[in-house]
Amino acid sequence: MKRYAQVLSSYAALRRLSTIQLICYFGAWFSHMAIYTLLIELHAPVWALSAAAALTFLPSMLLAPFSGAIIDKVDTKRLMLGLTIIEIVTVFFLLFIDSLEMLWWLLALIFIRMGVGSIYFQTEMSLLPKLLGNDDLKIANEIHSIIWSISYALGMAVAGFYIHYFGTTSAFIADMLLYCVGFYLLLGLKLPRLTLRESFSIQEMIVGGFLYLKAHPKLMHLIFLHASVGLSAYDALIALLADYEYKHILSIPLVMGFINASRAVSLVAGQFILGRWMNQKTLFDALVLQGVSIIVWGLLQHDFYWSFLGVVFCGLFTTTLWSYTYTLLQYETHEAYYGRVVAYNDMVFMGMSTLVSLLIGVLFERGMALWMITCCLGAGFIAFGFYWRWIQRL
Repeated sequence: MKRYAQVLSSYAALRRLSTIQLICYFGAWFSHMAIYTLLIELHAPVWALSAAAALTFLPSMLLAPFSGAIIDKVDTKRLMLGLTIIEIVTVFFLLFIDSLEMLWWLLALIFIRMGVGSIYFQTEMSLLPKLLGNDDLKIANEIHSIIWSISYALGMAVAGFYIHYFGTTSAFIADMLLYCVGFYLLLGLKLPRLTLRESFSIQEMIVGGFLYLKAHPKLMHLIFLHASVGLSAYDALIALLADYEYKHILSIPLVMGFINASRAVSLVAGQFILGRWMNQKTLFDALVLQGVSIIVWGLLQHDFYWSFLGVVFCGLFTTTLWSYTYTLLQYETHEAYYGRVVAYNDMVFMGMSTLVSLLIGVLFERGMALWMITCCLGAGFIAFGFYWRWIQRL
């Protein structure tokens, strides 16, 4: 905890960015929960719910080649301000969705919102290496993952109760107001003078980004290594467990709520406990232990209460792996290519998350037991551990 406080006290820009993250990430869960609640209230077809979920990942995958070039070319603060304004506007238009006749407008707004949000995230992650040294950068990434986990835990809990009592329209307004606060704080963000952008066209920068990755194959391996964390995108698995394994114990929403709450708490605790321990030598151990913990969870799923032990262990390693593999990628990337490399990394990570979500459903429909699917995800992390051993030889 002390080292996080020291880094935050040393960098005013990081303190303000972290505050904005906490406010906006927290607010985003209001819209996230409200959108699904609205679709259910409007009796939307199953494909609409699936499409809304897919649009969480799809924009960053499609926009990555263009967003990375834009990030490396456009003034950082102005870009972040512009993106925040677009997010506020999209949430404002969500207020007027009141029938299934407007379903396509809703999906379009989700696509825009998630696309803009992914570009903002990529911009911020490409900015941090320019502001901090290597040691402080690792800690800053850990702080980011802690903020995400805290906002996830609190946001899911508060948004659920808020929507229950005040409705979806009020939730959209609350999200919009929180983003307005974030915009105000962003106006006061002071950044040091950074290297001037190169005078290449967007097209030249896109091509240059691909050529840079081709000339540095280790970066591509690190991008794929970071994507391993996408194996922990088992939200669909949790929903299936609630519906098919545990619904006789508690209601489906309560089961999902308890599991996600336990997961969120361990996500936060894991970064505090393991962050200082993580380095290139221990990354192999962390990947293997993540895999083993998921396998243990799978073997314990027959008992609702014992399965929480596995859920907690799984969460302990996830955020630490995410932040450290991201840091490794930033270490290896030249400053001029931060935006493009971060965007490509986000694209592959989201692709892995999407693939895992789809495979869970496909394998279950084809008769594979949920505990076996869980164990396969754990085995995947162990395989990535040996993949890291191979990368170290490059």
